[in-house]
Amino acid sequence: MNFKKNDKVIVIAGAEKGKTGTIKKILKEKNRVIIEQVNLVKKHRKPDSNNQNGGIVEIEAPIHASNVMIFDSKTKKGTRIKKEIDKKNKKIRVCVKSNEKID
Repeated sequence: MNFKKNDKVIVIAGAEKGKTGTIKKILKEKNRVIIEQVNLVKKHRKPDSNNQNGGIVEIEAPIHASNVMIFDSKTKKGTRIKKEIDKKNKKIRVCVKSNEKID
């Protein structure tokens, strides 16, 4: 998976197509990502010691990693990324279209 936490991504498929946000969490085992304020679902919560009232809460649901792309700030679109080695022999991620460094 080519994503990291706090990457800015755009959704390219599904009901949330076109929305952008930052990655909050990566679920590597299931190949899914949780994006901030995208794919919100309502969940019913029972009252407990932490939440005295209970009620209906909106939370972010995971999206499959194949349905998101890295958001390129120069072109304002999604882009593929490639990995290159810099002068210090360290791997860096680079946007394919604009050659902008991500890391």
